[in-house]
Amino acid sequence: MGGPDFGALGEEAELVEVEPEAKQEILENKDVVVQHVHFDGLGRTKDDIIMYEISDVFKAKNLIDVMRKSHEAREKLLRLGIFRQVEVLIDTCQDVTFEVTELRRLTGSYNTMVGNNEGSMVLGLKFPNLFGRAEKVTFQFSYGTKETSYGLSFFKPQPGKFERNFSVNLYKVTGQFPWSSLRETDRGISTEFNFPIWKTNHTLKWEGVWRELGCLARTASFSVREESGHSLKSSLSHAMVIDSRNSSILPRRGALLKINQELAGYTGGDVSFLKEDFEFQLNKQLLWDSVFSASLWGGMLVPIGDKPSSIADRFYLGGPTSVRGFSMYSIGPQSEGDYLGGEAYWAGGLHLYTPLPFRPGRGGFGDLFRTHFFLNAGNLCNLNYGDGPRAHLQKLAEYIRWSYGAGIVLRLGNIARLELNYCFPMGVQSGDRFVFYTNFFILGLRLCFSSFKVH
Repeated sequence: MGGPDFGALGEEAELVEVEPEAKQEILENKDVVVQHVHFDGLGRTKDDIIMYEISDVFKAKNLIDVMRKSHEAREKLLRLGIFRQVEVLIDTCQDVTFEVTELRRLTGSYNTMVGNNEGSMVLGLKFPNLFGRAEKVTFQFSYGTKETSYGLSFFKPQPGKFERNFSVNLYKVTGQFPWSSLRETDRGISTEFNFPIWKTNHTLKWEGVWRELGCLARTASFSVREESGHSLKSSLSHAMVIDSRNSSILPRRGALLKINQELAGYTGGDVSFLKEDFEFQLNKQLLWDSVFSASLWGGMLVPIGDKPSSIADRFYLGGPTSVRGFSMYSIGPQSEGDYLGGEAYWAGGLHLYTPLPFRPGRGGFGDLFRTHFFLNAGNLCNLNYGDGPRAHLQKLAEYIRWSYGAGIVLRLGNIARLELNYCFPMGVQSGDRFVFYTNFFILGLRLCFSSFKVH
């Protein structure tokens, strides 16, 4: 037998349902003025750089606004890279307390790396917050079985505008490029200034580098041997980036535009050229959780003066980062099996990413996998700059390499992705190396494993 049914229970149920909204409305309507912001745990950090990051907290109008702006201030403080931990306490409406833990004055790392038939030991040292205003000095030393490299950098942000920063780099690095039978050792110094303008990010850079080119093997072609030797390059460059993608690893929506210009020779050195290149990517979410992606790259290098361009400055094309189905950088001009690069190129791709068939593991691990269908095309060549633009476009439109295929993509958090693809290369020209392969690809690191190689 049931008890009495009080109508108040129904009303209380409705009150419980709307209670959070009512509370939020009360908090938003309650006027609040923050009087004091306290910091616990500050040591060598200067007060002025902290004030820039928390200034918006004093502009809060109500309690909800205080909590929101305090959280935004916490994110800005962590972005400086000088605190291990930042906690926010709002004891009263007028007082906000940030409890911070500063990083040590010196941090270090040690690890070993294996790759390209070489093992190396890497030692890293970092001096965060060197002078108390988020400055950072980083040193990295790599000792390998074949080569030794190092890098020393100084980073200085503008107080209150972390995106506006200045850096100086001193380095020595050696690269091995087996597709060209080339080894390059660079010793140089560079300065960079990064700054935002509206929705764009810009980088101005000067680089002075002493380059030493040599042959990677005794079987290197005469064209590569002819390029061997020393050169000095001094260049000014500018890069502009507009990025509205929701992810840089496997975006579902948004667009990316990168434009780079480099001018070498006018600030010294014995290398002179003008180099332009761009990258455009557009992503659109479709029905059934599918994503369509279109991308286009292009570039041109114009030598200045009588000297031809260097093999170290030219463009290269082919491989899982550009035109799938072709070996790494194995498209275009070559001599005796060594690829020499080109002074002009273009490449494009169409991609369709869909969920796995039947959606295994939906809502969990299975959502990290996507089915991948793609169509890639591109061309790389040298131009006769005495001809007009129409002749240049005609040459870039000749002998187009293209490929299509399908595979599976695995997203590894927000740092990398793995691709497993089967490709059908088409438009293969004499001298090109192509592959029907499954490839192992990490975005950013650009590592590739290929099998079933066909020359």
